[in-house]
Amino acid sequence: MNLKIRLSVMNFLEFAVWGAYLTCMGIYLGNIGMSDHIGIFFAMQGIVSIFMPAIMGIIADRFIPAQRLLGYCHLLAGLFMFAAAWYGNETGTNANFGILFTFYSLSVAFYMPTLALSNSVAYSSLSQAGLDTVKDFPPIRVFGTVGFICTMWFVDIMGYKSNQTQFIVSGLLSIILFLYTFTLPNCGIKKNQDKTSIADAFGLKAFSLFKQKKMAIFFIFSMMLGVSLQITNGFATPFIESFKTIHEYAGTFGVKYPVILYSISQFSETLCILMIPFFMKKFGIKNVMLIAMFAWVLRFGLLGTGNPGSGVWMFIASMIIYGVAFDFFNISGSLFVDKATDPSLRSSAQGLFMLMTNGIGATVGAFAAQAVVTNHTAANGVTDWQSCWFTFAGYAMVVGISFALMFRPKAPVAEDK
Repeated sequence: MNLKIRLSVMNFLEFAVWGAYLTCMGIYLGNIGMSDHIGIFFAMQGIVSIFMPAIMGIIADRFIPAQRLLGYCHLLAGLFMFAAAWYGNETGTNANFGILFTFYSLSVAFYMPTLALSNSVAYSSLSQAGLDTVKDFPPIRVFGTVGFICTMWFVDIMGYKSNQTQFIVSGLLSIILFLYTFTLPNCGIKKNQDKTSIADAFGLKAFSLFKQKKMAIFFIFSMMLGVSLQITNGFATPFIESFKTIHEYAGTFGVKYPVILYSISQFSETLCILMIPFFMKKFGIKNVMLIAMFAWVLRFGLLGTGNPGSGVWMFIASMIIYGVAFDFFNISGSLFVDKATDPSLRSSAQGLFMLMTNGIGATVGAFAAQAVVTNHTAANGVTDWQSCWFTFAGYAMVVGISFALMFRPKAPVAEDK
């Protein structure tokens, strides 16, 4: 089978696993009385990303081929997700937070590293085949977004968005991907027979990238922008569904199918990913990331001003803008890290990028977003969502302006070594 097709299938399954629950888990948690815990569930994805991607990246660089480790992680993630679904099914609305959260946390602890590992597998395989990662990876990555959309739609149409069955769908796909990894090209490991330092032995050399001013600033702002990543994942669909209590909006399409409305964001991703090679070569990493940062401002601002009725166009515009906000940051940033680091550090560097964005950044973002939402929720349970979204937009604006003033790469990504 053609290499690009094989890697496309890998990406489809990789993100289909995530799409089964990421955007609708908040609805399920609300239905079982855990609305106050939505933030910590999403924060856990960030907490485990602080150390797990880096650890797995080190293992992939030195001990276990990336494609094999990718499979093992999915096997464990799938089994723990099954456990969460089983417990949710057995207890219903009487589920204990600690037990459900533990099963879920163990699952995401092994899933989150696979986001970086799947990138490493793709970059390594493309490089071995003599292909250009900047040109050839984005069309492959598109299929990850397609997979995410497919499971989003599936769980919404089937009615799984409101219950634990979404976890079963995710678990099944993880097991399928575990089996599929045995068909992927071997990535190899970097074995150095010479005497190495402790830092080299444990793969900590990737942290030496912070000695470069350009890379240090890049990673710090990656963390700050990572704060925005989990905000809409955790609260956008509960926000849209909250309009069901308002008679004027109760029967609108968005309120009935909030996950499908949200999926416009992923459709936008598929187009924006294909635009990345052009934008990266034409404008460079700084301008591409600036576009992403100010896209987050619009993303949040439009959610704060729209509604599912006459203002639904603002919701739709916000979803479309998400593709730019997410891809121009995540995918371009990943490509920048790949081009700016030595091949021997590829997996470790990708793990470090994940640590800063989906780890520290997303953790801070999830807790901060929960605090903002809680602070704007009255005793009767009604939330002043507009104030919340405008607060998030203001934060993104400050980060964007600061980045514009401080990040000054000397060369475009294609030439930056």
